[in-house]
Amino acid sequence: MGIYKYIREAWKKPKENLKEIWRERLNAWKREPVTIRIERPTRLDRARSLGYKAKPGYIIVRQRVIRGGRQRSKVGRGGRRSKHFGLRKDVDINYQSVAEERAVKSYVNCEVLNSYYVGHDGKYFWYEVILVDRMHPQIMADERINWICSQRGRAFRGITSAGRKSRGFRHKGKGTEHLRPSRSADRRRRDL
Repeated sequence: MGIYKYIREAWKKPKENLKEIWRERLNAWKREPVTIRIERPTRLDRARSLGYKAKPGYIIVRQRVIRGGRQRSKVGRGGRRSKHFGLRKDVDINYQSVAEERAVKSYVNCEVLNSYYVGHDGKYFWYEVILVDRMHPQIMADERINWICSQRGRAFRGITSAGRKSRGFRHKGKGTEHLRPSRSADRRRRDL
């Protein structure tokens, strides 16, 4: 087996296979900032399979996302019934999409290529996001990746892999008639 296959096997059950390393990593990551640029991917096999290259113009960012529903800021006490007083709301997009959006806000000159899971505990999820500097000369000259130079806001428009998953684009055919081109576009079309 090649080294990537060993890495892939270890990450199928990281808590059991990595044991002490897993616990130490999570404890260290808790003390780090929410968004942090890292030198090299934690999961090299996954990063490479998603398009990462160890060359200038590619950036890896580890993003921490708090678990649980989205909390609304507290609202006034009077004038509404308890049904409309909820402070918690479950969002439609997954944690990975949230992580991509937050990572690209810190690196506004970059676009999200892809992302992958690296860990979680009772309070947080951690994802590593592969960002590409769309104005870097080596990226603009590379025919395999320069398509990303013409794209803007991939994470916010839901066209990354995680975004497409949350929009339901993993499925085709019967039962998915109202997903394409988007749920809101389908709703507008039906309202006419």
